[in-house]
Amino acid sequence: MKKVVTLQHIYGKNRDRMAELLKSLVENELKDLKVKVEVSITPENWAEFSLEGEDDIVSANLLTSRYGSPATKAETGKVYLGFLQAFPEDAFVVNIGVPLRVEAEELKALGSGKPKQLASRFGLVSHLPVEVEVFEGNKKAKARFTKKQLDIWWGWKKASTDRVVINGATRSEIKSAIKRTGHGRDIYEVERLGLLEHAIVCREKTDGPGIVAAIGPRLKSEMGVVIGDSGK
Repeated sequence: MKKVVTLQHIYGKNRDRMAELLKSLVENELKDLKVKVEVSITPENWAEFSLEGEDDIVSANLLTSRYGSPATKAETGKVYLGFLQAFPEDAFVVNIGVPLRVEAEELKALGSGKPKQLASRFGLVSHLPVEVEVFEGNKKAKARFTKKQLDIWWGWKKASTDRVVINGATRSEIKSAIKRTGHGRDIYEVERLGLLEHAIVCREKTDGPGIVAAIGPRLKSEMGVVIGDSGK
């Protein structure tokens, strides 16, 4: 048996349900491998996968490379996978296993405005997976978003369509909410950003805030909206 702790945080009120969702999602991802999957929650609220079978080592390596594993310290010059944890007045807080601050000075690459304004403009919500580079380690660790990460967000902003970013929901739950509210024809796709974090890509004439208003009551999720600039 092989155990692997991933950087997938278990959040929300119904933790057991989230663990079950993660199990089914990972089972689907590993369906071509000979492995049995079980999920537990660590005291730090990370998802721990117990893998048993012929392909347990391959499966563990696949999960670690795709979703990362919690770091115990931040080392200068290293790039880490993490997730957005909070948006205080003067920084973004990213969790890589330990919390890191991305100070306002490092957020200028996203344009002008305070951190909370920038988060709102780019549709950023907590638990969204991100990639950061640490430029100051030790106890007062500081980080900046990688060029790859910034390019993704600017790609959203410069698109011809709006985008709705959602956490704590599966793709099928989001698609069901869209279908039930009659908005199936108003979107291109539901893009996966993390295991339980997604983005709805709207069609050219679809209003992102309108989608949020329609499906929000059906999904107990945090949502952000990116208004595509080139389509306006």
